[in-house]
Amino acid sequence: MLKNVITVANEDLEEFEQYLYERENARATIRKYMTDIRTFCRYLGKEKEADKNRLLLYKEWLLEHYAISSANSMLAALNQFLKFKGYDSLTVKRIKTQRSLFRQEEKELTKGEFKRLVEAARRQGKEQLALCIETIAVTGIRISELQYFTVERVKKGRIEIINKGKYRRIFLPDSLRKKLLAYSKEKGLREGYIFITRNGKPKDRSNIWSEMKALQKKTGIQGSKIFPHNFRHLFARVYYDTTKDLVGLADLLGHSSLNVTRVYTSTSGQMYQRQLNRMKDLQL
Repeated sequence: MLKNVITVANEDLEEFEQYLYERENARATIRKYMTDIRTFCRYLGKEKEADKNRLLLYKEWLLEHYAISSANSMLAALNQFLKFKGYDSLTVKRIKTQRSLFRQEEKELTKGEFKRLVEAARRQGKEQLALCIETIAVTGIRISELQYFTVERVKKGRIEIINKGKYRRIFLPDSLRKKLLAYSKEKGLREGYIFITRNGKPKDRSNIWSEMKALQKKTGIQGSKIFPHNFRHLFARVYYDTTKDLVGLADLLGHSSLNVTRVYTSTSGQMYQRQLNRMKDLQL
């Protein structure tokens, strides 16, 4: 087989999935990569063959059907698959985008809106949902890290995670620790997971997201603002505004690059507008 033309068979997908698993990729990452590769296979059609030119056409097709960020993530999955198959020369460059200097105000959650969401959840008797929201917002964790909150770890006052060979410690404010322990005691949870479904299984992203979205009608807050990761962004902004400690924030968020952390602390365009309006020296 020529190395400038790749043929994709069903067994390739099975082997690629096993490869990702052995590399200790997160389950969500594996699902995403496999979904993206199946999209690529559907694009190829019956022939299941592609040379560099066809891969570039696929890149153009992605741009026509997906947002740039989604298209780039799908190209990342494709490039991983190509490298796995030994076709490094066929990898496709990501679509270049200009880095946004400002936060999107329409998606920026305020401290007041965060409090309204927590209060709305409690009024509906959804204490666990209220605690989910509060836990993400005051610790800056990823929603996938809620599964590490066990009664035992909260009692110790620290949540320690080893994921994909990386150690990470989550710090708990005393007030949150007390709330989590009080909730556990009320629910009769002496050990194990705190955030669970009725069947006792750890809650996942879809469970929590759908419950959060249901709060929109009760609060009047824009639906585009209500999603788990937005509470992590809120934590990052408040922490940085309070401390100006970018390095410490990167550690708390579990970022390996400060460039990623800077995205979380970017300033909104509205603030720049206010600063420009205060510049009277050059205004005639």
